[in-house]
Amino acid sequence: MFELSTFEDDVRVTPENIGGKKEDSVSRSLIQKYENRIFPDIGVVLSITKVLDVKGGTIRVDDPGIYYNAKFEAMVFTPRLHEVVEGTVIDITDFGVFVRFGPIDGLCHISQVVNDYVSRDPKANVLVAKKSGRTLKIGDIVRARITAISLEKKEVNKISLTMRQPGLGSLEWLEMDRKEAEKAARKKDEKK
Repeated sequence: MFELSTFEDDVRVTPENIGGKKEDSVSRSLIQKYENRIFPDIGVVLSITKVLDVKGGTIRVDDPGIYYNAKFEAMVFTPRLHEVVEGTVIDITDFGVFVRFGPIDGLCHISQVVNDYVSRDPKANVLVAKKSGRTLKIGDIVRARITAISLEKKEVNKISLTMRQPGLGSLEWLEMDRKEAEKAARKKDEKK
């Protein structure tokens, strides 16, 4: 979920950022510290949008920087457990599908792609459902539900997804299902 959030932090303004208005110096330091980074309790900080308040200006004997207490607003992407997201398939492997939604990627394990036996065709690099024959390829837009979130590790952040619930899966599949349901409803109405 994208949202504007307000934070407060003690920010170190580095010597190269000192000069001019202190709000501008603090803003540059906040951008360096927060933007395009993942924080376990926050999610992904996309942009520092506004510095709301700056207090202090502490200098330490052993440090050439200046420390300010800053209150600021940031645009963040926070994945939420059970949230339904739409994204693009960016990779297909033997164990699942990687989906990019917002600024982050999630993994939909092969067992969670569809209620059918699924195999990977390595030549075409697609997943194929055995009964329905439906395929999933890189670039397809999908709707998925977040089933697990682990953002604690910088190198191995994990977001798990499922597409095995009603209303989830490839948008192309969902459109095909909608058309089939409409066709079935028309046939039922004609019989009446």
